[in-house]
Amino acid sequence: MASTSDIKKGAVIRHNNGLYVITGAQFVNPGKGSAFTKTKMKDIASGKSIEITYKSSESVDIVQVDHITLQYLYKNNDFCSFMNQTTYETIEVDMATVGDDVNYLKEGLEVVAAMFEGRVVAIELPKKVTYKVAEAPPAVRGDSAGGNVTKEVTLENGLKVAAPIFIKEGEEIVVNTETGEYGGRASE
Repeated sequence: MASTSDIKKGAVIRHNNGLYVITGAQFVNPGKGSAFTKTKMKDIASGKSIEITYKSSESVDIVQVDHITLQYLYKNNDFCSFMNQTTYETIEVDMATVGDDVNYLKEGLEVVAAMFEGRVVAIELPKKVTYKVAEAPPAVRGDSAGGNVTKEVTLENGLKVAAPIFIKEGEEIVVNTETGEYGGRASE
């Protein structure tokens, strides 16, 4: 048994005799009362999502999973195709498993996949990914009067991000995959 501090995205836990993959976890330490962890989990067998709150004093049954590095190839209807970096085998992962992370995928991106009983149950993106700006509206004189002014730019994979007004089309920027926020210009 493990403590609630071991709960993180991609972990597989046994809950009510079923196996669940953690799709989101947030540790909360209120001013009064005991700390707790709010989790969003998906049943591996049925695909149903649930939310569970664990008190810090509780223990959870974390199931051992294997982690492998995969390289994203392309999206094909309801699946994303990845290549196993060790065996060069193509692995199809359904969109339900990829979830909202599909928005951050780009050709050649390396992710870490959690494998359980021979199938991918979760993927973990790098915290920061560099993208090329495909479209950026021009800055207009007077826009900077308010301080931190942003504009919406479209990236090479279609993702839209709020970026500072000085970002131009063709530049490379870093995006935080956990928050979806602009993380700076890519270093050259």
